[in-house]
Amino acid sequence: MSDSDVELLDRPIWSALTTSHKHLAEGGARALRYPVDMTPFADMADMSAASFAALGDILPASQVAALFTPDPVDIPAGFKVVLSETGEQMIGSPADSPLRDAEIVTLGVADVPAMMALTALTKPGPFVARTYELGTFLGIRAGNELVAMAGERMKPGKFVEMTAVCVHPDHRGRGYAQALLAAIARQIEARGEIPFLHVFSSNASAIALYQRQGMTIRRRLYVTALMKEG
Repeated sequence: MSDSDVELLDRPIWSALTTSHKHLAEGGARALRYPVDMTPFADMADMSAASFAALGDILPASQVAALFTPDPVDIPAGFKVVLSETGEQMIGSPADSPLRDAEIVTLGVADVPAMMALTALTKPGPFVARTYELGTFLGIRAGNELVAMAGERMKPGKFVEMTAVCVHPDHRGRGYAQALLAAIARQIEARGEIPFLHVFSSNASAIALYQRQGMTIRRRLYVTALMKEG
């Protein structure tokens, strides 16, 4: 893995939309975004006034654009910040964690209402109607209820982001998150790709979980969600 390959992760949204997810990109040379019914992620070629203007051109008035950047973002006039946090970018191969009392299944379009309900309850990050199209999503059911899930999201080059790792509060402590994370990582690696993920810096318990599974913090990124004013 060369330095240039790893540097794709410094701007994961831009890198994804100019490599593996280029076919999903909306915008132009200065600003790109995912379709709004997939994820609110967007980024710019640089932080110039011209690039912010281009972002404004592709951002509907009522929509949020979420940026992951290596440095803090200085928001120009015409935009307002709705979230400003830091996140840890973690990389590595999570250890296998077999389950004895549950089965991991592949989720699809028929599962979208259940996936949206679970993510609305547990709030692992943005998940909307077409997020599942960004990659494979796996889940665990108890009876007819989806109680845990995890999947794939951004794909910058040969890297694949693991996302939406969540477990219903009534089913925690059973190793579901660990098992799903490992299962997602194995399928990524089987394709010759490299798993990574993002977690808010304030989420100490999740960071500790991922570290226990063998992942390491690569770097800190700035997470900025903004909207157009007016």
